Amino acid sequence: MARGKLRIYLGSAPGVGKTYAMLSEGHRRVERGTDCVVAFVEHHGRPRTEVMLHGLEQIQRRTIEYRGSTFTEMDVDAVLERGPAVALVDELAHTNVPGSRNTKRWQDVEELLQAGIDVVSTVNIQHLESLGDVVESITGVRQRETVPDEVVRRANQIELVDMSPQALRRRMAHGNIYKSDKVDAALSNYFRPGNLTALRELALLWVADRVDEYLQQYRGEHNIRSTWQARERIVVGLTGGPEGRTLIRRAARMAAKGSGSEILAVYVARSDGLTSASPKELAVQRTLVEDLGGSFHHVIGDDVPVSLLEFARGVNATQIVLGSSRRKAWQYVFGPGVGATVARESGPDLDVHIVTHEEVAKGRGLPVARGARLGRARSIWGWLAGMAGPALLTLLLTNVDADLGLANDMLLFLTLTVAAALLGGLMPALASAAFGSFLLNYYFTPPVHEITIADPKNILAIAIFFLVAVSVASVVDLAARRTHQAARLRAESEILSFLAGSVLRGETTLDALLERVRETFAMESVALLERAGDVEPWTCAGSVGPHPVARPEDADVDMPVGDHMALALSGRVLPAEDRRVLGAFAAQAAVVLDRQRLVDEAEESRKLAEGNRIRTALLAAVSHDLRTPLASIKAAVTSLRSDDVQWSEDDEAELLAGIEDGADRLDHLVGNLLDMSRLNTGTVRPIIREIDLDEVVPMALGGVPEDSVELDIPESLPMVAVDSGLLERAVANIVENAVKYSPDATPVLVAASALGDRVEVRVADRGPGVPDDSKERIFEPFQRYGDAPRGAGVGLGLAVARGFVESMGGTLTAEDTPGGGMTMVLTLRAVPGPGPVVADLSAQVTS
Repeated sequence: MARGKLRIYLGSAPGVGKTYAMLSEGHRRVERGTDCVVAFVEHHGRPRTEVMLHGLEQIQRRTIEYRGSTFTEMDVDAVLERGPAVALVDELAHTNVPGSRNTKRWQDVEELLQAGIDVVSTVNIQHLESLGDVVESITGVRQRETVPDEVVRRANQIELVDMSPQALRRRMAHGNIYKSDKVDAALSNYFRPGNLTALRELALLWVADRVDEYLQQYRGEHNIRSTWQARERIVVGLTGGPEGRTLIRRAARMAAKGSGSEILAVYVARSDGLTSASPKELAVQRTLVEDLGGSFHHVIGDDVPVSLLEFARGVNATQIVLGSSRRKAWQYVFGPGVGATVARESGPDLDVHIVTHEEVAKGRGLPVARGARLGRARSIWGWLAGMAGPALLTLLLTNVDADLGLANDMLLFLTLTVAAALLGGLMPALASAAFGSFLLNYYFTPPVHEITIADPKNILAIAIFFLVAVSVASVVDLAARRTHQAARLRAESEILSFLAGSVLRGETTLDALLERVRETFAMESVALLERAGDVEPWTCAGSVGPHPVARPEDADVDMPVGDHMALALSGRVLPAEDRRVLGAFAAQAAVVLDRQRLVDEAEESRKLAEGNRIRTALLAAVSHDLRTPLASIKAAVTSLRSDDVQWSEDDEAELLAGIEDGADRLDHLVGNLLDMSRLNTGTVRPIIREIDLDEVVPMALGGVPEDSVELDIPESLPMVAVDSGLLERAVANIVENAVKYSPDATPVLVAASALGDRVEVRVADRGPGVPDDSKERIFEPFQRYGDAPRGAGVGLGLAVARGFVESMGGTLTAEDTPGGGMTMVLTLRAVPGPGPVVADLSAQVTS
């Protein structure tokens, strides 16, 4: 049994008219002959709502005793036993009295839907589970009864019942919502203008988000590629620091305010290494941005602001999100910083947002970034400790009347050398050791103020001092090198792990993988080249970027993949340590290429199998459906030629009419078979020209009785760009199919209208209709829906019609006809030009 459909009237606050609208819908359905009942409606003593219950069948409620009181709830069993087509169920978020069949009313509704009963229900925006905290912060009231958002989102239709706060307060003041003794309290508390405005905004935003989902689904189903609205692209600049998560979440909130917004997180690394940030933190941030629906990009460039702006303009970004600098105040002497530079150079086409965070002005604190160096700030401090420190210590010791002894003086100088090694690495420590040795010799070793040493013991002491200083500096430098290597290897492993995972899951195309290579290594172009043999010329299997090379020898960097494939990069020469990662990229590129070719081969195999299926069905059709009209023609001709029977004029006319009818059916069947063959072999070549629909559509109705079609083609419609012959054949097949299934004395409506740059032709019948899960299957070859007789055709009419329409750049889809039946929607491209004159209509709000 097919699942029932759910329609929800969503309101911003109590009293906007949800129940009234639901009951009005119930009356409309009853008037159309639909079996509709009231399963549960609470009118709350509102007279206008109570009047709407008249004329509708109401299911008796179930009475439940709880804690000495009597309550009534919806009787789910009674509704299921009654089995109506549509049930009206009020207050979807209601919590049932203990002892009921289910805890929540939405669970009752779910049972009705599972039983195939369509349900029309109501709910207020404040009852959605995800908005509970927001509503409480606005109104000060915590909603006890909630419904999961997913239940409402799954509804087939959501209609917003909207009303301005002023109108709702007037309705309240007139006593149309609450009794007069509660009006003043309600107006001064929950129904304040600010509360109602905020709740109305929540409802509008929530419904707008649902509309965006439906629009994306519609565009996907109809293969619409043209842009219908501006799209925001937000670039998030990451440094690898802890503030990156804050920036990503802030960008996600900005993107959530606009339909189709896209988040692109980018980390710009310098060209002397794969990464200069924490690989672990970057991996966390990459996972976060991908969980939020964005993408992560790794770009190499020595000038971070320039690289960031180039990336943003390259992806057509509209906004850049950066964090406030983590540098301390004195560090601004080295320049204005990335944020200020990007904001200054962004120009009018890019909005730059500087976001504050908890790490502002706390120092960068990043790991080792460049070679074995410890960073510019630490190098500066190392040189200050190694050179200025000994000078200041000498000044202090020579001006203070305290004889500490040479051994203690050496320990003090050694402390400064160790500090220089810890801060700045090897070179500041070596310079500090040499400078300290000179100062010890000149100021503290007799004879003082001379470059000589009288006591051999002092020579040994100074030598030991120098050796210890050099040893400590070497150990610190070695640790820095190991730290940098570990960070680099970890970054490589993260990149390779992500790459392998995405390729194995089939998430990466060849172009996307080559683009990742170009971004990672900051190249101008990347090409995957292959050849059949050692002496064969190279061919390009895929490339990104401008002017890709045609041979590996012409590239700045080439990475062989087997004997007859190579990855060629142009832009700069890579350091040797980066070739290991490049080799992994090259191997994965070969895997992706092989997988794409296997997918193409599988698609070709599928087409061959489909062709075989069609040929088999064709043989079955020829063996039965084509023989049926031939048999009738043969029988009529044989009867006419018989000398044993003297036929009257009426009998002869009837037999001749049978011959003509059989010949027409045979001609129609053969024509569809030939058309299907042309479509399968790709030999349909439409001749597109500009025509009016009223020139073609009437000609397509020659094969149906005159009174079976009602035509509505306005003369004000724009011209369409089509092949008139193919369009006539497609419309004829569609109309014949509609007339075949439409009841007697009920004409098929053929109407046309203009929608933007398109023109729609709608062919609506009042037949039995087609379930949603079968709407696409009726367009397949040799498919006939329901109990159509075998003599009604081979099931090619709609398949041929869709093929012809799509060959002209249009679409053909099936929809339900309101009130029963099926509507074929044929969409065609309109010719650009002045639109039709439309009467000035007053603004209306529709849901």
